Amino acid sequence: MIGSFNEEFASRPMNEINVTPLVDVMLVLLIVFIVTAPLFTNSIKIDLPRARTAVNHEKPDTISLAVDGEGRFFLNNQPVDWWQLSQRFREVADRQPQPELHIRADRETRYQVLADVMAEAQRMKLRRVGFVTDPNETR
Repeated sequence: MIGSFNEEFASRPMNEINVTPLVDVMLVLLIVFIVTAPLFTNSIKIDLPRARTAVNHEKPDTISLAVDGEGRFFLNNQPVDWWQLSQRFREVADRQPQPELHIRADRETRYQVLADVMAEAQRMKLRRVGFVTDPNETR
């Protein structure tokens, strides 16, 4: 009976796919690609000349604008009026690298004064504007 059972299966066509050889071939191809991939880089080995230079970390100048509680302007600790301030913004906006404008405003300064200063700086194309605060002071 056992012999006839084996003969019956041997004569039938196999309806399963044996994936073991496929997996073996795919793993071999994967290993081949992993090993050869670094060799496909298109670089030419050349010996570049060497030079000693210092890295240029040029930090732009800063311009300090202080605004007191009464709305008076002090540019780099020198009192200026609105027209002089506008002229100075125009002068420094053309410099390369463009200086940073640091605004220090009194706590009592009206918001409208600061808004006008910011609008004038933007109109004169100053891109680096920031406010200076006291980090140690809390309310």
